[in-house]
Amino acid sequence: MNKFKYSDDNKRYHTLDYFYKHKFNSKVFKVSLNGGFTCPNIDGTVGTGGCIYCHKGSSDFGGNKEKDIVTQFNEVKNMLLKKWPKAKYIGYFQANTNTYAPVEELKKLYEPILKLDNVVGLNIATRADSITDECLNYLEDLNKRTYLTIELGLQTIKEETSILINRCHTLDCFKDMVNKLRERNINVVVHIINGLPNETKEDMLNTIKYLNNLDIQGIKIHMLSIVKDTALEKYYKKNKFHILTKDEYIDIVVDQLELLRPEIVINRITGDPNKEILIEPNWLLKKFVVMNDINKEMVKRDTYQGIKTY
Repeated sequence: MNKFKYSDDNKRYHTLDYFYKHKFNSKVFKVSLNGGFTCPNIDGTVGTGGCIYCHKGSSDFGGNKEKDIVTQFNEVKNMLLKKWPKAKYIGYFQANTNTYAPVEELKKLYEPILKLDNVVGLNIATRADSITDECLNYLEDLNKRTYLTIELGLQTIKEETSILINRCHTLDCFKDMVNKLRERNINVVVHIINGLPNETKEDMLNTIKYLNNLDIQGIKIHMLSIVKDTALEKYYKKNKFHILTKDEYIDIVVDQLELLRPEIVINRITGDPNKEILIEPNWLLKKFVVMNDINKEMVKRDTYQGIKTY
C-alpha cells in the first residue's frame, strides 16, 4: 500500500491531477491561451532578447494570438469535450508575461474566460517584476471570484546563472512578489529549470531548498531544452556545456522531490518540447518514458516527496 498521503494510486509525489480531482471532484484541464503579451526583458524595459532559451519569447505556447481569447479557448475545449464531456476548465494565460499590461487591458482578456461555462479558475504565468500594485489589487479581487494561480518564473536561485540566461530580475524581487501574493492569499506556482549551463546538481538542489522554505503552493520542474533560433543555441554551439542525460535528470528530480514539502503540488515534472525545433536533449521527446522512469526510481529507492523535510 502506498504510504504517500497525497495519492490515490502508486504515485509517490503530489500530482496536479490528484490535486484537481480532490479540489473540484472532476477532471480538470488547463486551456492554454495567448494574450499577445511581450516581456520586459524583450521590449527593452529591463533588457532585450528575452531569456536565452525562449523561442520567439515563448509565444509558441498558448493559442493563436491572431484570434480573440474566447475563440482560442473554445477551439481547445471542443477537442477535449469529445473525450471528457463532463470536464471542468482553467484558462491558462501561458505565452510570455501575462500581467505585463495595464489592468484595464488585463480585464478584457481575463473576464471573458471567467464567464464561460465550466471554467473554474485562471492560471496566469508572469514574472516577479511585472505585477504592479494596481494589478495586485485586481488579482486579489479575482482570487475571491475564482480559483486563481499565479505562476512565477524563477528557473534558478544562482545569480551567475540568472544573469547568463538574461532573466533581468533579482532573487529579492522574486521573494518579495511571492510574499505580496501570499499576503493576499493568492496561490503561487514557481517554474524552475534543471540543466542550465554550468549548474551542478548541488546548485539545482539549492534552488529547491530555497523554494521549500517559501510559502508556495506548487512547482513546475523543467529540463532545459535547446531549440533552434535561440540565443541558447548559439551559446551551446560555442561552449558545448554538459546536457543532462535522462538518468542524471531523473536522479536530480527524485532528490528534489525528497526535499519538497509533500503539500506542494508538482504541476510539471519534465519538459514537453516541440520536436520540429528541438536540438537537445532528444530524450525529452519521450515524455511518458521520463515520467514512468521517475516513478520507477522512487519505488526503487522506496522514497516519497518530502521524505527529507521531516
